Amino acid sequence: MREGFTLGGVTVKAGAQAQIDLRIPNLYTHDPMSCPVYVIHGRKPGPILFLSGAIHGDEINGVEIIRRVLKRKSVNRINGTLVAVPVVNIFGFISQTRYLPDRRDLNRSFPGSESGSLAGRIAHMFLTEIVKKCTHGIDLHTAAIHRDNFPQIRAVLSNPEVARMARAFNSPVILNTPIAEGTLRNSAEKLNIPVIVYEAGEALRFDEVAIRAGVKGIVAVMRELGMITGAKQQQKQQQPKPRDPFEAKSSTWVRAPKSGILRANKSLGMKVSKGEFLGAISDPFGEDEERVTAPVEGIIIGRTNIPLVNEGEALFHIARFENAGEVGDHVEEFQQLLDPAMDQKPTAELPIV
Repeated sequence: MREGFTLGGVTVKAGAQAQIDLRIPNLYTHDPMSCPVYVIHGRKPGPILFLSGAIHGDEINGVEIIRRVLKRKSVNRINGTLVAVPVVNIFGFISQTRYLPDRRDLNRSFPGSESGSLAGRIAHMFLTEIVKKCTHGIDLHTAAIHRDNFPQIRAVLSNPEVARMARAFNSPVILNTPIAEGTLRNSAEKLNIPVIVYEAGEALRFDEVAIRAGVKGIVAVMRELGMITGAKQQQKQQQPKPRDPFEAKSSTWVRAPKSGILRANKSLGMKVSKGEFLGAISDPFGEDEERVTAPVEGIIIGRTNIPLVNEGEALFHIARFENAGEVGDHVEEFQQLLDPAMDQKPTAELPIV
């Protein structure tokens, strides 16, 4: 029998599950605060995987993704240990904002300090109590407020274990992105703990396709790591083999050439050619109109959802690939596969609409 897994002073025995509340600073009203964690400690040894959501408090897709993962029967019989933290930034989650009350970005505050700012203390707690006790991690994000991201994995593919997780997740797009200082990924890398980031959807909104893709991706990574076994053959019989994800060569943001009102003409996941029309910006009278065009060929993986733009604001995020046409076909298949309207039979979870 495996040894127990200890977190926050609570020991979870092998084959058991537990919800643990990690203490964080109180509200200024003296009300106590805690960060809820759910631990599933398998009977057999294996990887220790953490799932983290809402490090940015308004990025809520990850909360629903983790809830659905925990409801899956296969997760109750895992090898290794699953440490699920649906809401890391409790303060931001309560106030429906990206930041903490001290206006700091938690995902720029790692590794933090036990005696530092509020953001630094929470970052230190999460790194010490969660990340350092795990062998792998998946961090769940969305775009910022008024922006939308097409489902994508962000990872440093020069790390073989990170690359293995990224490809197993099977999101249609992988961005090989550098790691910014102060991020969870940056601290995890220094600890030699492979972490991938899943980006999909918009802040303060549920996106059913993004949520379904996230659940499928996490389960696929757990299967790749050997945490879930015995379902491969059944899965192969039920579904066609998914295509391999495409790795972007680079990506670029198309920015507003002037301030005004944007009439966007392209949506997420669409293939665009160099010079193709993306939208137009004009004043409220429709005068002084300026066209926005694609500077490169690629796939739109991010875009603004608010038409009121200032000069220099990011409008469309375009990822470049060796074969953008093939990626475009793959993206279309991906969207159709996960679209609730395409469901042929009732699903375990009613779709969010």
